Amino acid sequence: MTAITDPPADGFKLSMLINDTRYRGLTFQFVALILLIVMMAFLGMNLVRNLAAAGLNISYGFLGEPAGYDINQTLIDYTSQSTHLRAAMVGLLNTLLVAFMACITATILGVIAGVLRLSPNWLVRKLMSVYVEAFRNVPVLIWILIIGTIVTISGANPRDFLTRGGSVEPQSELFLGMFAFTNRGFYSPALDLGPGWIVVLIALIAGIVGAVAWRWHVRRTLYNSGRLLPSWPTWVILIAPVVLAQLVLGAISLSLPDVESNNFNIQGGILIGKPLIALWLALSVYTGAFIAENVRAGILAVSKGQTEAAASLGLRPKRIMNLVVLPQALRVIIPPLISQFLNITKNSSLAIAVGYADITATLGGITLNQTGRAIETVLLLMLFYLIISLLISAVMNVYNATVALKER
Repeated sequence: MTAITDPPADGFKLSMLINDTRYRGLTFQFVALILLIVMMAFLGMNLVRNLAAAGLNISYGFLGEPAGYDINQTLIDYTSQSTHLRAAMVGLLNTLLVAFMACITATILGVIAGVLRLSPNWLVRKLMSVYVEAFRNVPVLIWILIIGTIVTISGANPRDFLTRGGSVEPQSELFLGMFAFTNRGFYSPALDLGPGWIVVLIALIAGIVGAVAWRWHVRRTLYNSGRLLPSWPTWVILIAPVVLAQLVLGAISLSLPDVESNNFNIQGGILIGKPLIALWLALSVYTGAFIAENVRAGILAVSKGQTEAAASLGLRPKRIMNLVVLPQALRVIIPPLISQFLNITKNSSLAIAVGYADITATLGGITLNQTGRAIETVLLLMLFYLIISLLISAVMNVYNATVALKER
């Protein structure tokens, strides 16, 4: 009986880099990498050559010079005599603030709208369809301008909260004695942090971790044994550590808006400017329409038999949605949701349309115009948006991995 064996392997030859399929792909990738490096080097040398011919050079020394301009909304101490670097940090924090707020609000709004789009109620379903189609098919800049105009012309004069009938006697017109929406913005209580506030923060984080762990335990118990544990301990675990730490230390107090200070303004509390409110609302309702479609697609991707099987076991519709449908739909919802969070962060660069001082308005706007350092400021802007986008993707991909289908 004749045995068939493979022919003896020849030694490596340079022609195999092109002719052998085992090496051809690597060869093309290597060549493409070399061409990219050469092109980038050529562009870089050309840039340096042109800057030298114009008597310019790349320098970031301007970041230490006084900025010379005011910023209407700040999270850290800032004056017009602060440096351009400080102004850039203020803009950076403002961008992160509005992006975080919009991501939270857009997700809540999108989930609600996406579920209601599948409602058996014809009117509710059509209203949600109108919302989704109206916001998805109009550019975000237009919605920012529209909502910004509405917010700008809304709100009472602070004098209205302080006087009655032309007198100077104060009146208590604040909502719940703590909130007021005026033509200058939204007044709300401010947190005054005293010694030990870090302990309260740690207690809050511990409560959140404990609440998530309890919810996970409730779900695993239900899936493994069919026994439904009460959900009220979730709120106890979440709130109890913070309340206990606050009662013991008294580290955090509230500074309420004061209506008795003068006849022209409201003192105390914290003022959330109208530009921030306008941009936050615009990004939330615009991106919420896209998230609603992602949620609807995820729910429709779950087999209808899952819902019918859960109903046959006696589960109520709310529990079917929370325990059966949405956990499976998350596998479809999360990947496009990551893109929507990235879009919110990048769309926040349109903040200058409503006068909100984000990183693009400060570093890429006023600082660029004052110093003329276009290349340096644009490179810093690119670096910031690249880093924040990669961080958002990394965090969301970790969460996506936890809800992905695990194969045995």
